Amino acid sequence: MTNASQDTRKPSFWYGLPVGYVSLDLHPPAERLMEIVHQLRGLPDQQRDEADRALRLYAGIVSLLNTNRVQECALGVHPDDSGGFTTSVFTVSTMSTAGNSAKLVVAGLAGSAADGRNEGMRPLELPCGVGFLSEKRSPAPRSSRRPESGDAAPSHIWQGTVAVAVPSAPELIVLQMVTPDLDSADAYRDILLGIARTLTFTDPARAVALDEDREPEALNGAAAAMRNDFG
Repeated sequence: MTNASQDTRKPSFWYGLPVGYVSLDLHPPAERLMEIVHQLRGLPDQQRDEADRALRLYAGIVSLLNTNRVQECALGVHPDDSGGFTTSVFTVSTMSTAGNSAKLVVAGLAGSAADGRNEGMRPLELPCGVGFLSEKRSPAPRSSRRPESGDAAPSHIWQGTVAVAVPSAPELIVLQMVTPDLDSADAYRDILLGIARTLTFTDPARAVALDEDREPEALNGAAAAMRNDFG
């Protein structure tokens, strides 16, 4: 499981990523960046320019994600029914509730969802607590620097969000899945919910140690969530 606590803030939380997702390094060491720069200098001019643009894009994305308290960004690539591939981006971030009780905030949002007052949102009962699922289809972002590239870009994206209250802290854990493949939205919703079911505020290493002392049929907690959702 992934430990999403990148600093000393407590509590830590963990979750499982399914096969097909690769995490983006949001805290690349300076030595690694310098190594990439030295490698770029040895490339032919055209390749160097393309690689330099890719590196600058990566640096910009990392800076933006860190500014928004994103603690995990994973890229997903999966085969589709037509023999090609479908892609998605999964992120995990924390959101302050401005000193208010995170549980009350989630309960209020979940209550609104249950009453049907907020279209596209519904409450969730997760192993780690109460949360809610929100989903929508939005226009895909367009590049202002290269407007000509918009012709090949998707017109809309599907975005699914799960929010869960952090115990004893005025924060929400926000899990988000985005894909331009609108036809696969149901599948990506299932993946998002599967990840949400593995979310835990208990160190899985401790859970596994405790579970090893139990009978197989008594397996539960974080270890059971991982096994049930991702084998």
